Amino acid sequence: MPRYIHSALAALVVAAQLSVPVAQAAASDYILVLVETTYPLGDDAVLEVRLIDTRTNAPVEGAVIFATRLDMAPDGMETMTSPVLALPGEEPGLYRFSADLTMDGNWRFSVAAKVQGEMETVQAQIVIEVQP
Repeated sequence: MPRYIHSALAALVVAAQLSVPVAQAAASDYILVLVETTYPLGDDAVLEVRLIDTRTNAPVEGAVIFATRLDMAPDGMETMTSPVLALPGEEPGLYRFSADLTMDGNWRFSVAAKVQGEMETVQAQIVIEVQP
């Protein structure tokens, strides 16, 4: 085999190896868990969510929380919403938010997060109970 063909084949093999995708985790390998699910009625409630890698049970730092929504859909009032404000985290894998819980009942807290280096979005919809 001529040398230039051998070199071209070697280059193709290297290029093929470089284009093989690296295995990544799926969104199902992560879970968002609300620390508390019962809150008193009132302003400035602090909702704390843990992002956990279920393969290692380790907290996940540095995720980008890009979507949050708090509404009363579980009680049939999806248009009843409350703004959610991100707060600084206090420990690795803990993401904190402030919200005004203006009515007692069941609220749905929807969260979407991007984990560094992962393609899929991690999402959760968690029901919290607000008591008078």
